[in-house]
Amino acid sequence: MEQNTELFEKIRKQFDFGPYPRVPIEKTPEDEFEKLYLHNLTTAYYIRNRQFISPESKLILDAGCGSGYKSLILAHANPGAKIVGVDISEKSVELAKLRLQHHGFNNVDFFTLSIEDLSELNLQFDYINCDEVLYLMPDVNKALQVMTSVLKPNGIIRTNLHSSLQRFIYYRVQKLFQLMGLMDDNPEEMEIGIVREIFDSLQDTVFLKNSAGEVEKPGKEPKTDEQILANYLLQGDKGYTIPELFRALEDANLELISMTNYRQWDIKALFKDPENLPVFLSLSLPEATIEEQLHLFELLQPVHRLLDIWCGHQGESQPFTPVSEWTDEDWQTATVHIHPQLNTPQVEAELKQCFQQLRPFSISQFLPITGVSPSALDITVTACVIPPLLKSPQSLASLVERWLQVQPLNLETLEPNEPEEIFKHLQSLLSGLEASGYVMLVQGS
Repeated sequence: MEQNTELFEKIRKQFDFGPYPRVPIEKTPEDEFEKLYLHNLTTAYYIRNRQFISPESKLILDAGCGSGYKSLILAHANPGAKIVGVDISEKSVELAKLRLQHHGFNNVDFFTLSIEDLSELNLQFDYINCDEVLYLMPDVNKALQVMTSVLKPNGIIRTNLHSSLQRFIYYRVQKLFQLMGLMDDNPEEMEIGIVREIFDSLQDTVFLKNSAGEVEKPGKEPKTDEQILANYLLQGDKGYTIPELFRALEDANLELISMTNYRQWDIKALFKDPENLPVFLSLSLPEATIEEQLHLFELLQPVHRLLDIWCGHQGESQPFTPVSEWTDEDWQTATVHIHPQLNTPQVEAELKQCFQQLRPFSISQFLPITGVSPSALDITVTACVIPPLLKSPQSLASLVERWLQVQPLNLETLEPNEPEEIFKHLQSLLSGLEASGYVMLVQGS
């Protein structure tokens, strides 16, 4: 316990010295579309339950809010929600308060408080964002258990751990500077200067210098003070593997919902011919658990710095049928929602120009999701589908009716479009848009 208290104090001092992230207070995330998508409660709730939920009046916790930039993203991504931020660094909390005030968000509260003391707030949260924090906690299991205790039954936690397989070189660097005593107290300007001097003095052929990316190259910028602190001198930094993450979730009675960047964890995509795997894998992969598949991926391709996940209480996920298995009857009773991050003035302005110039609508420009190929919708699809969805959720029948109004003739045959053909066409189109994250298809509503 004394060792944990000492480490806790070192971490607090480090972030009092350098509140993280060092983002100018006037910077806005309004155009950081993928970050807004990731921090939107609607996104995670749909991935878990295939249901639509509005963030209006929801209570969202930013656990380890730092300087408040993620709190600002949460406020932008979840209009109408109340944001509560906690952090152990008093200076970080002060900066977070100023940041949200500067951007006109008043439905927020910030507290200088440890995650382990969250029960003191006497609040239950719909969504907890614990980003770039959990791997610094002296006891990860306890931190997750505390967050679980303040999470509503159908609530969701977004959190992450550093990957020990991806960051192995940084842990070697940290061991080096621990051995030199640079992390005995709170690293500041002097320690940062010593780190730079040591790397500069090493020959370029030295493995540690080369692997850490410290070899000078034309056009390559040296690491900033913030990067040195966040990688080489980060107090409490620890790495984990997928099995260790799953054990921590089990201990906290949580279950994995999804990796937040799940499209980049597709193990089949690592092979030259995904449909013709080696016999052993083609037989064993279908029987493998999600944990086993993710662990195999990180052993083969440890490229993800973060093991970044959504999770929730065990047994609270709502059953659903995947869209790929829907019948025509399922489609007839479904409701189509456009993702809230596409319902913006920028999208409306771009649509107006597309219609005036009769050009495709680049939908991925306004929601660029990593792992999703850039895509554009032709003018007919855009006119038939996007404007009504921006006004309100639609049934497939209403979209078929609009299509027949906008384009009554088949442009190839000049014969009248048949409702059944448009129905099938929209099924295919909306399935692709749903898989890409642009729309949400809710069954039986």
